Amino acid sequence: MDIKLKIWRQASSEEKGSFQTYDMNGVEEDMSFLEMLDVLNEKLLRENKDPLSFSHDCREGICGACGVMINGRAHGPLQKITTCQLHMRHLKKYKTLVIEPWRAQAFPVIKDLVVDRHSFDRIQQAGGYVSVNTGSVPDANAILIGKHIADEAFQAASCLGCGACVAACPNASATLFLSAKISHLALLPQGQPEKYRVESMLQAMDKEGFGNCSNAGACEFECPKGISLKNIAKMNREYMEALFKASLEEHPTPAHHGKGDEDAHLSHPKATHDVHEK
Repeated sequence: MDIKLKIWRQASSEEKGSFQTYDMNGVEEDMSFLEMLDVLNEKLLRENKDPLSFSHDCREGICGACGVMINGRAHGPLQKITTCQLHMRHLKKYKTLVIEPWRAQAFPVIKDLVVDRHSFDRIQQAGGYVSVNTGSVPDANAILIGKHIADEAFQAASCLGCGACVAACPNASATLFLSAKISHLALLPQGQPEKYRVESMLQAMDKEGFGNCSNAGACEFECPKGISLKNIAKMNREYMEALFKASLEEHPTPAHHGKGDEDAHLSHPKATHDVHEK
């Protein structure tokens, strides 16, 4: 098959980029998309031109490092696969492929199709831990977890952190990624003692420059693992619960010190002052 590639080329984050066009003739249908880019790079090297930079690692649909935009779709036109699992036979109907890096302020372009996704790492570092003393590591089967809870946690944990949700979102929001990480840790008993994880991670996300959730649903649609929007709802519940707990700690009421509601108004300093004035 013959195909025309319109690829974003950018020498560095400091320089302006532009689209360059390449004609690829005789592309085999059974090639993966990344193998086709390998062939392009071999051609460029033979012509003494700078090869195309693109991210990849496992090429088995596990790591998510290979993500790019193909004709405006994150990871390409097929759902629930990564770019490395996309084959050229799935692209036969296209005469031209427009290939771009993830477009987001928090994902600055390093070179060509390679973007810096360390912002995801910093978000996870902000809350992906338990700060309480948990003792030694228990046996794997020592804590009983219901199957439906384990299934939900595993589904959330399957997030690759590839950034497709950010690239697909009109506001470049990382909410789906963040909610998957929070849900995974909040569902399991090992992660539940960390009460304010959601606040720390949300603040880290805002600091990185990601946008607000638009509820467009494009993130779930383009996610190679099909991470559900239900995780965002759970994250919101976790956030409201964390705010409520924080308000109780900052402004504790007598009821939270073991006193009943009937004498709470007499025990509160302001209420006692009012009674004395009367």
